[in-house]
Amino acid sequence: MATLLKSGEKAPLFRLPDADMEPIDLASAIGHRNVVLLFYPKDGTPCCTREVTDFSDHDSDFEAQECQLFGISRDDCLKHQEFRDREGIGIELLSDAEGTVCKQYGVWQAREVDGHRKFGIVRSTFVIDRQGIIRHALYNVNYKGHAQEVLRLVKELNS
Repeated sequence: MATLLKSGEKAPLFRLPDADMEPIDLASAIGHRNVVLLFYPKDGTPCCTREVTDFSDHDSDFEAQECQLFGISRDDCLKHQEFRDREGIGIELLSDAEGTVCKQYGVWQAREVDGHRKFGIVRSTFVIDRQGIIRHALYNVNYKGHAQEVLRLVKELNS
């Protein structure tokens, strides 16, 4: 059973490559801005595409709230690059190919699929404040309207 993170806990720090294979360090974003991490199962699938493009479409709204968005999946950098370019995604996509960060955040979970135990990423979002504290840990989210809901939570942090 994965250990789930809770509001009020310190966000685990990490360093992952983005779609252009440039290392992104969470610690460098914290302190300057709020951060939203959205973990999603796979580039290019219908629900994941909808979720990531929805967040990307609201990128300027998050930027206005001094909030950095990061999408994270286990897809490699090249897949992220193709996905980003094909869909016109403006947010940073980070590759957690080894699944280390997915495990730290408790989103790598087992499910029963056709009588077999199968592991995968549970669609989850974390809102982290400038001090590096998780303010919202949202597991097993529905992608529909999720970007607007998270934007509302970020606005509450700033008020």
